[in-house]
Amino acid sequence: MNTARVRREDLNYSYTQPGYGENPITQAPVIEGPFYYDKENLVKEMAIRRINKTLSGLLTLLILTAFVSYYFAMTSEVSLNKLRRQITTLNEENAELQNNLDRLKSFNNVDVTMGQYNLLQKAAKVIEVPAVTAAVPVDSKKAATAAFSWAIGY
Repeated sequence: MNTARVRREDLNYSYTQPGYGENPITQAPVIEGPFYYDKENLVKEMAIRRINKTLSGLLTLLILTAFVSYYFAMTSEVSLNKLRRQITTLNEENAELQNNLDRLKSFNNVDVTMGQYNLLQKAAKVIEVPAVTAAVPVDSKKAATAAFSWAIGY
């Protein structure tokens, strides 16, 4: 509880009446309580108020800065997500193109190897064989199985 501070000297004062000599009467203060018109308290409260206003202004400024930085962080995150999706799409396309390139390279390698070893050559000389005039009896079972030749290998 706040009470007014009264000096001890003010409590024990005496007054003299004319013609009676000294008659010491001690008087206690009649009113006690917080008085806001005290100069020390006013200066102290004004300083506290000024500090509180300054600190609340700084806090408001920091909160606004936090909101602005959060906004920029969110927009950069959205752009990063968009770029990540594009990169993923490009990687998938690149994998498909790489598979096609590998397949074409393998065909090209086979073709180059065949050309180096001359495995497929044209005949240097054409041999003509006369046609057979005699009729040869043909077995129907052999003809049915011989007509289909299996291709084995690459």
